[in-house]
Amino acid sequence: MSVDESQESVAGDPARQTGAVTGEWEGLAEQARALAEGRVTSAELVRRSLERIEATQQTVNAFRRVRAEAASAEAAEADRRLAAGERLPLLGVPVAVKDDTDVAGEPTAFGCAGDFPPKERDAEVVRRLRAAGAIIVGKTNACELGQWPFTEGPAFGNTCNPWNLAHTPGGSSGGSAAAVAAGLVPAALGTDGAGSVRIPAAWSHLVGIKPQRGRISTWPDPEAFQGITGIGPLARTVEDAALLLDVASGNHAGDLHRPPAISAREAAGRDPGRLRIALSWRPPVTFTRKPLHPDVRAAVTGVARTLVRLGHFVEEAEPDYGLVGLAFVPRATAGVGEWAARVPDASLLDPRTRGAARMGRLLGGPLLRRARVAERRQQQRIGALFGSYDVLLTPTTATPPPRIGTLAKLNGWRTDRAMIAACPYAWPWNVLGWPGVSVPAGFSGDGLPLGAQLLGPAHAEPRLISLAAQLQDDLRWHERRPAGRPAAANGENGENRENGENGTGVRRGG
Repeated sequence: MSVDESQESVAGDPARQTGAVTGEWEGLAEQARALAEGRVTSAELVRRSLERIEATQQTVNAFRRVRAEAASAEAAEADRRLAAGERLPLLGVPVAVKDDTDVAGEPTAFGCAGDFPPKERDAEVVRRLRAAGAIIVGKTNACELGQWPFTEGPAFGNTCNPWNLAHTPGGSSGGSAAAVAAGLVPAALGTDGAGSVRIPAAWSHLVGIKPQRGRISTWPDPEAFQGITGIGPLARTVEDAALLLDVASGNHAGDLHRPPAISAREAAGRDPGRLRIALSWRPPVTFTRKPLHPDVRAAVTGVARTLVRLGHFVEEAEPDYGLVGLAFVPRATAGVGEWAARVPDASLLDPRTRGAARMGRLLGGPLLRRARVAERRQQQRIGALFGSYDVLLTPTTATPPPRIGTLAKLNGWRTDRAMIAACPYAWPWNVLGWPGVSVPAGFSGDGLPLGAQLLGPAHAEPRLISLAAQLQDDLRWHERRPAGRPAAANGENGENRENGENGTGVRRGG
């Protein structure tokens, strides 16, 4: 059935959530240009970023570690380099990374409680950010070992959605999403093992890119979570996400996956041409209920109608997922087990984490190897859709963002059921290792952000990014902001005050 562009969208009106576009909301590319042209200093940008982080830690609680002194010193050095005429893609621009990514001198706790030693060396992706001149102001919160689509836990409190503090920004890259959505940094990196970049992008009104497996190095791990997890950018605009993707991309000699290079930012400025787009509503089989919220259906239908109006051919069609979940579970739980073995005190782990690690050990060996071998057949079966279509369009999630605590307080079995019901669309692309982009799709009737997912076959990032940029030019989602940046004085997030320094779990590194 083709999509009728004549019907009006019934998605929630975001206008009431729109804040003024001011100098406080410059994007990554805009900040880089301003620095290169001498219109602002790195010291000023980093100072503003650090002030915003501090002002929102009691409410949004986006950061696990803040590198205040180190970032300020690095900004002063960036200003000296800029004054001497040096130019790099992000020289002097503040960014953030997720707390599963190694930064020299900082611990990598990945949402876990306990005393983690500082890392001696940067991860390869952090090395590349620094080589491009970026200033890493801190490490953002993530749920324990990245397992859930919320960012809450006893190690750091609750990370809240800047659009509505009573709701989650998603997970597991919820801290990175919240930091960008609240204007604390212009862009941030997250990781995506089952939608953990795309889900918080959808629920925080951002662009989130899950690149082709190996596009961004996961070193010091040759691959992450048995190959299902990759690193990707979160930003308010396609241009900014593409710029961060270009800067972060590349490989270490020890990486297992080394795809051919692309130019994401060039793709963001290119017309995608007329594309054949399949609109899919049916998630993979999981033998659990996954009802689609009517506001999500309306929002994604609105995106589909926009695509038709822009000249693309859109019709409903479903990929043949088969039983792809049977390959996902062994890989995901084995990855949890591998990470859990690194934790200094396993007794501090959530019981659900310990259960997942046990499951990973049970499903290891022959079952895990079988799951890895099945990937090629799954790519062929699901990829058959791309013989007839260029892009697959789906909801990013099945529901709007849940309220804080909705999933975090459940037991393991109920958490899994609730998680699958809320987020059934993203994880198959992690099994396949293929790229996907979540773009803002509008708002629910309650004013909560929703997302649509653009998915492609192997190495399809340029096409997806070009299409996302075309949508942005038409829908102008980047002009919509949370009505006011939440600050400690007006927040309600009392639960954030349970843990850690200043009640937020943040530790300030040098």
